[in-house]
Amino acid sequence: MSRRQQILRLLLRYRNSGVFSGLQLDGEPPRGTPLPEDADPAQFVADLEALGTTFVKLGQVLSTRPDMIPLEYVAALERMQEQVAPIPVEQVRAVIEEELEATVGKLFAVFDPEPLGCASIAQVHRAVLHDGREVAIKVQKPDVAAQLRSDIAVLRSFASAADHLTRVGRRVRFADWLDEFATTLRMELDYEAEAANLARFGQHLAPYPELWVPQPLWDLCRRRVLTMELVHGVRVDAIPPVRRTEQSMQPLAAALVRGYLDQIFVHGEIHADPHPGNLRVTDDQRLAVFDLGMVAHVPPRLRERLLKVLFAAVDGRGEEVADEIIGISTRLEDYDEERYLRLTGQMIARYAANDTLSEGRVVLEIVRIATACDLRTPPELSLLGKALLNLEGACRLLAPELDTRGVVERQLQHVMRARLVKSLSMANVASEAMELQQLLRTGPRRVSDILSLVAENRLQMKVTGLEESRLMENIQKVANRIAAGLITAALLLSSALLMRVPSHFSLFGYPAFAMLLFLVGVVIGLGLIVSALLFDRRTRARAREERGHR
Repeated sequence: MSRRQQILRLLLRYRNSGVFSGLQLDGEPPRGTPLPEDADPAQFVADLEALGTTFVKLGQVLSTRPDMIPLEYVAALERMQEQVAPIPVEQVRAVIEEELEATVGKLFAVFDPEPLGCASIAQVHRAVLHDGREVAIKVQKPDVAAQLRSDIAVLRSFASAADHLTRVGRRVRFADWLDEFATTLRMELDYEAEAANLARFGQHLAPYPELWVPQPLWDLCRRRVLTMELVHGVRVDAIPPVRRTEQSMQPLAAALVRGYLDQIFVHGEIHADPHPGNLRVTDDQRLAVFDLGMVAHVPPRLRERLLKVLFAAVDGRGEEVADEIIGISTRLEDYDEERYLRLTGQMIARYAANDTLSEGRVVLEIVRIATACDLRTPPELSLLGKALLNLEGACRLLAPELDTRGVVERQLQHVMRARLVKSLSMANVASEAMELQQLLRTGPRRVSDILSLVAENRLQMKVTGLEESRLMENIQKVANRIAAGLITAALLLSSALLMRVPSHFSLFGYPAFAMLLFLVGVVIGLGLIVSALLFDRRTRARAREERGHR
């Protein structure tokens, strides 16, 4: 209850401060609109940090969503990426020894007690193996997993209430967004999964010699401990001007965009957090990519639809973009297709005519417009927009003069060719041949069976839209409501008649028995009204949700 009160106080304190103004989904986004006078982004960040690890991670996620919150709050939240107080090194040693079942002195020749970095969930230390190799050890903070689970449970109750009671909640589905956030956190807490991501990304980005993914040392990796090669380099937002004159950063930025587009559309994985803290320019003139805990997997069919969306957006085909988004989204109760098509077409036209509007911003604008028109997009679309926006920010820091849009357009064509070649692999061709063989074998017999049923007048079609069990359940609920209404009316009428009957016991100056019947009738009646309103609203919203065409 204490934790619920802390979170509720935070929400109430900032309800009118402008931080949630991005969720006002009607009309144009509130870009450039001044914040209220009492708005204090720095204090908002401090309050999030005071609530602990879960809200630090929540702030980091919000810092990558300029489509949801004002830019002033984005700038304040960005400093939460790495500025977290370190924990004592004794606790770090205890976690390492518990997970690896050996003392730190036996595992490493040198262990630096000063952390290289400290995040909300983990702390990173430098060490040297007995064979002389330098490594970075990422150690999960003690008890952080239990705290995250507890906070997510509390937030889930707030999100569920917002989804049922507010119009914005029914559009955005805070519960679904929170489930995605919880899934991301669970992935980030499993360092064995992050080690697998490092190994897999290293293989996928091998065709790009400008990029380097430090590899894990599997013998020294466990669920709460990740040991990988140490990166010697400088952050992309701290490159000295002298180095820029000696080395052009354009090849690194172009390789980063091309490699990540391959990773998304060829291999189906989105690293949603390529911010400057996860990128280093190494001493051997390469770009190191690490911290791969937040990786989302995109199924092949959805991957193909997202690729079509980007292709159509780059070519300025707004109607095709809208059609593809409708196909992968869910239409809600008040879905306004005409308005959605108009706004999407206008936005894509602005993008085609404006060289300064980035691809990541376009994808997030597509999500915002769809949500404003009661069209719920899949979470992978927001992750794609977030990844592209972070990529574009990193490229601006590396090489501001790079034509990012031109690189994206050329790489999308390469991705399409790569997907075509992959579809012609022996495994895919063999699978298609087997399906064709099955169709040729069973097709004639099935056609003959259908014709026989038609000839004998025995062809039947089963309609599943009206289920008998659901129909009987709804009829029973109607009957229960009628019965409850009759009982309520009878109680109120009988209590009114009994008011005139003398009694030795009174309540509020009236006969006690009559007053008791009256109160029971009022409670039942109010309960019936409230349940009917809530149930009807949920049923109407659920009944009108429709998936897009496949």
